Amino acid sequence: MELQGDDIQYDRRGHMLYHPEFHKNHGKPFSELEREYLCKYYEHDGRFSISLALGKTENAIKEELRKLRKAGLYEYYKNLNKHW
Repeated sequence: MELQGDDIQYDRRGHMLYHPEFHKNHGKPFSELEREYLCKYYEHDGRFSISLALGKTENAIKEELRKLRKAGLYEYYKNLNKHW
C-alpha cells in the first residue's frame, strides 16, 4: 500500500495521529520489553522515533512515560537490562 500525504494526520502540536500502517500495537498494553525500550532509549531517540519503533501513537508514549515516572518506575525500566 502506498501512502499519500493526505493519509497521515497530525494534531495541533505536530504529533502524528493514529494510522494503522504505523501504529500496529495501538490499544494494546505495554509489555515489559516495550517499557524497557521506551525508558532506555527515549532520551536519545525521542517520542516520534520510539512511537514508530513500538507501533504506538506519540500520545500513548507520552502517557506511558508519565505513568512510569509517577510510579517511580522509569529508572527501574531504564536500567533493567533484561531485553536490551
